[in-house]
Amino acid sequence: MLSVTTTPSAWQGTSALAANTARIRTGLGLHPQLAYERRNELQLFDNVLPETRYVGEIGLDGSPDLQKYWDSQVAVFKHILERCRNAGGRIMSIHSRRASSAVLKYLETFSGAGTPVLHWFSGSLRELDHAISLGCWFSVGPTMLSSKNGRTIASRLPKDRVLTESDGPFAQLSGQAAKPWDVEKAIQILGEIWSLHTQDVEQNIDQNLKCLLQGE
Repeated sequence: MLSVTTTPSAWQGTSALAANTARIRTGLGLHPQLAYERRNELQLFDNVLPETRYVGEIGLDGSPDLQKYWDSQVAVFKHILERCRNAGGRIMSIHSRRASSAVLKYLETFSGAGTPVLHWFSGSLRELDHAISLGCWFSVGPTMLSSKNGRTIASRLPKDRVLTESDGPFAQLSGQAAKPWDVEKAIQILGEIWSLHTQDVEQNIDQNLKCLLQGE
């Protein structure tokens, strides 16, 4: 399981929570919604980066209320991609809400930054095809798959590049924050979309994770 962070200053405390666990890892992130006010933590990001192979959550957010911070978002995202590339690449969990085209552009610009895993992808089908052509991976959760658009996107994803996510505590299920074990619901829905038995989907996701880790 990967636990992502939203600021570099949260990484040490969050990673310490899982220090004695065998199957929990912590990503080093700087969320685009916080890029403007936490841009001063980029030096801390650079200092911590050698300690982890996982980076996230990072990316861009084109929501109307964040447009005024767009330049800061881009500066932070470019900085992180450049540092990841210089470090030999990282597995990256990437936010791209209303910013898919820009995210893909910068992934092309900074090719070699690592393996991008697009979290809750919601771009157009044309952007989806572009992402697939770039070798992007995708993480999907039960909340994403509860929408028609989410199911349409999931139906077009390459099955060998799909992982599950809860997106908790921000994602909600029945009015409650999503928990890690709620990915079982995503597996059930993927089975319906892909016309596969649940067990086959589980094996598929497990194999994908192994391939992702071996490829880094």
